[in-house]
Amino acid sequence: MTHGIRADSYTPRPDGGGGLRDTAARYALLPLRIFLGVTFVYAGLDKLTDSAFLKDSGAGSIGDMMRAVRDSSAIPALVDMALESPVGFGYAIAFGELAVGIGTLLGLLTRIAALGGALISLSLWLTVSWAAEPYYYGNDLPYLMAWTPLILAGAPLLSVDAALRARRRRGTF
Repeated sequence: MTHGIRADSYTPRPDGGGGLRDTAARYALLPLRIFLGVTFVYAGLDKLTDSAFLKDSGAGSIGDMMRAVRDSSAIPALVDMALESPVGFGYAIAFGELAVGIGTLLGLLTRIAALGGALISLSLWLTVSWAAEPYYYGNDLPYLMAWTPLILAGAPLLSVDAALRARRRRGTF
């Protein structure tokens, strides 16, 4: 008799029934959604409330940070574009992070919010953390990859999206 690890894949029951394994599979994306949502809300609020960050120059300013990473970024032209109006770019990033975080936490237009989060993470990876060596020391690439499951699956449970989907199925919307 041979014993080993099961190599078959597991698919939860579509009717939502089943045991602990089915429940865990249904809620698998919830911790990721909460983490990314809270992190992006925090990042946006942190930028908006940091008096030094939203300035053209000075210690801790968006302008000085962008000038410092310009020559080491993957796409210097992207940094040059941001440097045309560093304060405006800082506000755009901060409000973008806030919108992405709130949308993700509420599960409101989750796939669009996740795509926004991925694009923010991609732009930060290609500019600010591109020079990190080895590459996995930069934090923006893991965030980019973490958004991918939410882009693909959305927020199927405990979300505004799920509530709206249920209302449409019942025909009350």
